[in-house]
Amino acid sequence: MNVQPTDKRRTALITGAGSGIGAATARRMAAEGYRVFLTGRRVDRIESVARQIIADGGLAEARFIDVTDERSVAAVVDDLDRCDVLVNNAGGAIGTESVADANSADWRTMYETNVLGTLHVTRELLPKLAASGDGTVVVVSSTAAFTVYEGGGGYSAAKHGEHVLAATLRLELCGEPIRVIEIAPGMVHTEEFSLNRYRGDREKAAAVYAGVEGPLVADDIADAIAWAVTRPSNVNIDFLVIKPRAQAAQHKVYRRG
Repeated sequence: MNVQPTDKRRTALITGAGSGIGAATARRMAAEGYRVFLTGRRVDRIESVARQIIADGGLAEARFIDVTDERSVAAVVDDLDRCDVLVNNAGGAIGTESVADANSADWRTMYETNVLGTLHVTRELLPKLAASGDGTVVVVSSTAAFTVYEGGGGYSAAKHGEHVLAATLRLELCGEPIRVIEIAPGMVHTEEFSLNRYRGDREKAAAVYAGVEGPLVADDIADAIAWAVTRPSNVNIDFLVIKPRAQAAQHKVYRRG
């Protein structure tokens, strides 16, 4: 599933592209005319999405990346001939324990994936993004990046860290031909996010969305990412918060019945 290395089409690399928001973003960016590199640890998943894109007439390639491993990231980046857009989507939440009952390993995993993963990929790609003359870094954070709630300490801490990384990078790149965009989704109903958070408990995962009319789905966030990326080069969407109408805040969600 290799694209031609001599292809000069604008290129987007998406992390965590095997499912959910990452997969939807890869499909949408391909539809916008981008050559897309889908990266993630589950090779079967990213290859499946890449095949779908190719079948629809797009250009796509699947590459294994563990964003927590600097050598894994460097190996993929070194093999790219160009990169115009980076979408840092890999991340996720584990557990709902209170701070008093927190599992340090879970917190470490969330920090390494959400924060250090974003750092590793962004840092490695900055030279290629600058060389494009019109690069864009997208950080997919969360409303948890600026709101705390019971049982969400580890995830919120990680997303706060990701938010700070994006804001700092925007300051440091001021004057360079690179935009930094942060997209902060609220309640998004994807096939895996809540399931992973509740350690595979499908009943608890389903209860998150019970009675919620019109929760966001992955395609909603992909649409926002594509819109932000395709604005004119002088337009930077610094920080975009997206929630379903039923969600006023982390703790305030309207549920029918």
